Amino acid sequence: MRNYLKISVIVIICWSFVGLVPYPIDGYSRTGIKRLLRLERIKNGTIKENLNLPVGAMKGYNEIKLNLVSKKKDSTAQFLVKNEQFNKEINALFYGLDKSYSLSVLDISDINNIRYAARNETSGYQPGSVGKLAVLVGLFNQLAKIYPDSFDKRIELLKSKSVKAGQWGMTDSHTVPIFNIETNKLVKRTVIPSDVFTLFEWADHMMSVSNNGAASIVWRETLLMAAFGKEYPTLTQEGADAYFKNTPKKDLTNLGNDVVNLPLRNLGITFEEWRLGTFFTRGSNAYVGSKDGSTGSPIGLMKFLVQLEQGKVVDEKSSLEMKRLMYMTDRRIRYAQSPALKEAAVYFKSGSLYKCDRSKGEACGKYMGNVQNFMNSIAIVEHPNGKKYMVALMTNVLRKNSASDHMYLAGSIDKLINK
Repeated sequence: MRNYLKISVIVIICWSFVGLVPYPIDGYSRTGIKRLLRLERIKNGTIKENLNLPVGAMKGYNEIKLNLVSKKKDSTAQFLVKNEQFNKEINALFYGLDKSYSLSVLDISDINNIRYAARNETSGYQPGSVGKLAVLVGLFNQLAKIYPDSFDKRIELLKSKSVKAGQWGMTDSHTVPIFNIETNKLVKRTVIPSDVFTLFEWADHMMSVSNNGAASIVWRETLLMAAFGKEYPTLTQEGADAYFKNTPKKDLTNLGNDVVNLPLRNLGITFEEWRLGTFFTRGSNAYVGSKDGSTGSPIGLMKFLVQLEQGKVVDEKSSLEMKRLMYMTDRRIRYAQSPALKEAAVYFKSGSLYKCDRSKGEACGKYMGNVQNFMNSIAIVEHPNGKKYMVALMTNVLRKNSASDHMYLAGSIDKLINK
């Protein structure tokens, strides 16, 4: 996505949230996400199209498991102790490179011999679309408060409650897939204020095509869950509109900030390691302000990944459902595009922000900013041969194609772990 902002000299700032498609393709009956029904129908031949999916993208939702549940009692710190040899080998991949590259890698292939390596892991970066994972955590945290004793009711609420976009979804150039289950026709277009989708579909739009409007809407509904508690499932559009109209903006800003950040603090992720401070669309600014800015670091993201695999992000069933929402079942990009990962299951989120100053006369373009060139990838990789590992890679390398850079680094890391 390209948003152009002119500041004195000609400067281009570009947020880029390239879309992927997560969630196992057999998940329609569980989630009601219509896009998945289309994939099912292509797979069974009802729709005459090719899936063209890599081998690693064909898992069913019941095949996805958490890898560290048996280590649930272990503290996060126990996993993040550097293995001297592994750390040396990982850092050798970055020989001659500056501190614009930051990384955390955890090899969990043998859970009795877990290996950790890192490079500049505490450095902070603009997280971009990776920050949407904080919204996802906030959503499942509030669902658990509404239905503490029934995960099935949480899933049913996600599947059955439909909400309208309104101005919160404005604006984003990323299209969302709209599948007509009667005609088998697929339309891709940008979100409009009158759009109505279920909570599950909005969450899918947020995670799959990384739609900014969907992220703001999911965040809005998470805020409403916190405000209305057990009354939220029956909350009407009129009731929600009245709440935002009558509640001071400062109060909304504070509550909105809390619902996505306090769950991270409960995971032991500090304010400096990962925080989210701004909604993803301008349309939301009329209701909720920004607070504290946004940042992320490899160490903060790795703490999240470890506890996700332990089943400790909200609870075990919530962790598993979030992992399913990260599972890639379509075109792979950036880090995940590495040919080395073709047969692997990949659970992934990526985000970027680049900024160009054309007045410098330097080469500058997509993913090649000469002022800022943030790109972030987090991935859980599971190979058929049993090799499993997690990566949080964050970079700010000016004037270099970071999408290709991440892909090449993925191949190198994978080769090292599989040697």
